[in-house]
Amino acid sequence: MFKAVGSPAAPAPPWKARHADDDYGAGAEPNWREVDWQGHLNQTEIDGVEINYVDIGSGADNPVIFVHGLAGQWQNWLENIPRISQERRVIAPDLPGHGASGPPRDEFSISGCGRVVHGLAQRLGIERAMVVGNSMGGFVSSEVAIQFPDFVERLMLVSAAGISSASVSQAPVMTLGRVGQALTSVTAARHRKLAARPVTRHFAMALVARHPSRLKGDFVWEGFMTGAGRPSFLDALRANLDYDFRERISEIRCPTLIVWGGEDAIIPVRDADEYERLIDDARKVVMEDTGHIPMAERPAAFNDLLLEFIAETGPAEDKEPVDHESERV
Repeated sequence: MFKAVGSPAAPAPPWKARHADDDYGAGAEPNWREVDWQGHLNQTEIDGVEINYVDIGSGADNPVIFVHGLAGQWQNWLENIPRISQERRVIAPDLPGHGASGPPRDEFSISGCGRVVHGLAQRLGIERAMVVGNSMGGFVSSEVAIQFPDFVERLMLVSAAGISSASVSQAPVMTLGRVGQALTSVTAARHRKLAARPVTRHFAMALVARHPSRLKGDFVWEGFMTGAGRPSFLDALRANLDYDFRERISEIRCPTLIVWGGEDAIIPVRDADEYERLIDDARKVVMEDTGHIPMAERPAAFNDLLLEFIAETGPAEDKEPVDHESERV
């Protein structure tokens, strides 16, 4: 099996799925299929870009903003939004050039995406929020916390880019990206069929999920395949590789929870250690036998972690010390 540049983990072979525990791939409640998503979809213009976003839930507490990763869309969070929106207002945008949002007005950039996320919140009258980001979305969410420290109340980084991505050789990664984009374009019309069959679902998603065949076919289709093949993919990939903010990560001052898959084949678990080291008020949780998208692979456990983190109050020095070695679930 192949593996991603920069990560020592390799995708699991298909037969490993039968040994996964019962929690892997089990859907969360409430069921996302029972939500009238069209009733919560909105569009607005931010910095000259048409942004598509979900706005659902309510409450007096600060909202939660979900930020998807490279080649993703708001639907990456289908298994999480319904549960979290029972407690808080939830905003989940499509980043520029992703999902149903328009292309960026200028060159795609991580800092530009950060400004769009903050600008959307301002447009919606949100003064403070908890920001949750996966992969490139974690990179963007970190940038939001650095650029707008008074805005981010809490930060949750889920297999976040921004550390190893700044040190890998760009040429081979861009070559792989071009190959991947070409294959995605060729197979775009067949994505629904690929998602429906366990074997083809495995090979379509093996780099991002540990056991794709254990994920429900309609969830893989709606959550991860409907937004594939956008022209902005290579520009966004290049932006991930070009932008180095490692010297600025220590500027993040809000409480931060770092969640990683123990078998992430895209971004190595050691990056979780580095984020934890660089951010003063941070702790990490590593999910065993899990890949690059913990929120989709183990949504119930992920939602519990997020809600527990939301419920915490006070600075880190007021809490009991955390044994990070035991933070493996």
